[in-house]
Amino acid sequence: MRFDIITVLPGLLESPFAHSILQRAQKKGIAEIIVHNLRDYATGKQKSVDDYPYGGGSGMVMTIQPFAACIDHLKSERDYDDIIFMSPDGETLNQSIANQLSIKGNIIILCGHYKGIDQRIRDIYVTRELSIGDYVLSGGELPAAVLVDAVVRLIPGVLSDETSALSDSFQNDLLDAPVYTRPADWNGHKVPDILLSGNTPAVEKWRFEQAQERTKQRRPDLLE
Repeated sequence: MRFDIITVLPGLLESPFAHSILQRAQKKGIAEIIVHNLRDYATGKQKSVDDYPYGGGSGMVMTIQPFAACIDHLKSERDYDDIIFMSPDGETLNQSIANQLSIKGNIIILCGHYKGIDQRIRDIYVTRELSIGDYVLSGGELPAAVLVDAVVRLIPGVLSDETSALSDSFQNDLLDAPVYTRPADWNGHKVPDILLSGNTPAVEKWRFEQAQERTKQRRPDLLE
């Protein structure tokens, strides 16, 4: 699976993709993550990527030409399943969307900055707009990293235990059950006896009941 991320601040994405699961996925050749500097596609001596908004108002708007040039260049080399714009007013990212995207082949992700991007880019090129929550960040780089992480870990072969992702919170519209590891007794705080019983059906039943109860308490909207 290939991700092409277009950003005016590529340095912000160096660390998230250079460690842990995302690094291993790239080394295995399972995921390819390419970060493109938007300024490389800007024209003029200053390589400007922003301008004042028509109609007045505060802030600067990212211009259409650099994005269009970069997207057209990428599309001339391969087909893309989706062109995603990370935006506060997009559809809220959830596990279901991550599952859907994990079976795609090639995806472009656009990172906005300043006051936003020229609406014509969204109208002409973007196939999907996603948000990671009801708040505003300085740019789309961190949301892009969140999206890539959420999707890549679902691709077969990325996690050492492929069943792990299937039991994550939200996969079955439930939060995950409590988890424990050694020691079984830490300063009088003990692991539930059922987890030490070796009775797998009973353990699975306990975990399901715990997941239901935790979801009921913390995210009752998921049960609806």
